[in-house]
Amino acid sequence: MIDRPGFWPQLSMIGTTMNDLIERLCLRGLACRILFALAGATQLVSMCFASDTRNQLPSKPPNIILILADDQAWMDFGFMGNQRVHTPNLDILASKSARFPNGYVPSSVCRPSLATILTGLYPHQHGIHFNHGPPGNSGYNQMTSRSEYEAHRQNEFELIQRFETLPALLAKHKGYRCLQTGKFWEGHYRNAGFTDGMTTFTPPHKDQTFGGIRELASGEQVAHGNGDHGLIIGRKTMRPIKDFIQECERLNTPWFVWYAPYMPHLPHDAPDQFQKLAASHPGILPWEQPYFASIAQFDSTVGELVKIVSSASQANNTLFVFLSDNGWRPSPIPSKQNPQEYTQTKRSKRAPFDDGVRTPILIRWDGVIRPQTENGICSSIDLFPTLLGAAEIPITPDLSLQGIDLLDFLKDDKPIPPDRSIFGEIYPGDATSLRSASHDIAYRWIRKGKMKLIIPHLKSVSNESPSTSNLNQPNQLKSKAWNNYVREESLFDLSRDPFEKLNLVGSKLHASGREALKSELNDWWQPAGSP
Repeated sequence: MIDRPGFWPQLSMIGTTMNDLIERLCLRGLACRILFALAGATQLVSMCFASDTRNQLPSKPPNIILILADDQAWMDFGFMGNQRVHTPNLDILASKSARFPNGYVPSSVCRPSLATILTGLYPHQHGIHFNHGPPGNSGYNQMTSRSEYEAHRQNEFELIQRFETLPALLAKHKGYRCLQTGKFWEGHYRNAGFTDGMTTFTPPHKDQTFGGIRELASGEQVAHGNGDHGLIIGRKTMRPIKDFIQECERLNTPWFVWYAPYMPHLPHDAPDQFQKLAASHPGILPWEQPYFASIAQFDSTVGELVKIVSSASQANNTLFVFLSDNGWRPSPIPSKQNPQEYTQTKRSKRAPFDDGVRTPILIRWDGVIRPQTENGICSSIDLFPTLLGAAEIPITPDLSLQGIDLLDFLKDDKPIPPDRSIFGEIYPGDATSLRSASHDIAYRWIRKGKMKLIIPHLKSVSNESPSTSNLNQPNQLKSKAWNNYVREESLFDLSRDPFEKLNLVGSKLHASGREALKSELNDWWQPAGSP
């Protein structure tokens, strides 16, 4: 589905009756068709009657809920125009939010993407550019003792401990209690500055079949490292969040919730009610159904989460943020491990293309930010300064932030500058060493305006088989980047080619623009630990 500028009408605060109507329409899956018809009347009512409450900031810091989809592509939401997915609760959230359809994450795999949100830094700055440190995922599995395994992982956890993270600053400056749930790679939740949490880097019960457990070569079970006990949130229960919010409200303490459920991530094992719901939509392909069912399951938990907040707290003093940690799209190829599942497309997760790095970003803050669509380019790198700004915590130079405070634009109705550049970097899942991003970098990319440039970092590799060898130069080394997503610099006009099919790098018309993007990308790239 191609993104369309201004897809959502600008819904201002027009009263309970209209909001209730929108909510009922969304729950019936009709909002995306009917809101266009409402747009003209809505904007007229907004201009004539709506009171401007956008700058009436609450007297106490806002409560914050950060909602993270795990492996969901940018187009797979009703509010992004996809009528084949069931996301009524996210559609309602979008109707009440500032919507950024051109949002990005810097890396298309979970751990570096999540670390960027926690630190406000790009992967080459915070150093967590991988899912698994040396000796890599298979190397972990070959270890024979829990002590050996945990010692290796502790070297990785020290990376996040070097920084004042978002939850740490919220707690330090404004007294927030900060709850970690779901996906989290940095060991014990306290390593990243959370005051409360579910992940402690201990192995969950063996009956937890959907992730969190790793079995060593000795047969001993240890924590996988991607969330462990915390992965039950959403899939099995929402009670830890409910209890946490109720306790904070009772103590009149501001709170921050990291809601990062292991959904719609594999395994796509949503209960039958969601499988049937996904299958009921027209035109669903067999390999899409399990993924779409997991999206519907995730969406239902978002609805439950909003109800928890509404019943326990004040909605107008709660700031909701939503995004995906990275994209994922199903292919027709069954999984070798589980034939009922399907593998991802090569151009989504882990890749430098928009199917992997683009995500819508939603920010809802009733009474402060009016619902609107901002088509300017933004990034998850912006969430750190935005949330600090919402809590009125000063941003100091030592934080080395490159993001912008999105509230500055939303509250003053200013567009994001059209010439803004955002950047990204792609690495293999396994790092060869710590604190040396330049050694493992596979691709760098920049988007500015409608143009996007991808630069591969080629390495010499031996020919893998006769089918891939250079027949004119057998037994010689070839150069390619990890996973071979692109073989050369690649330039795309996303306004005409949103799925990055036509490489314009050889176009004389775009030659000067390409060189300017390349120069800007090289100026930005200053990795710590580079040789």
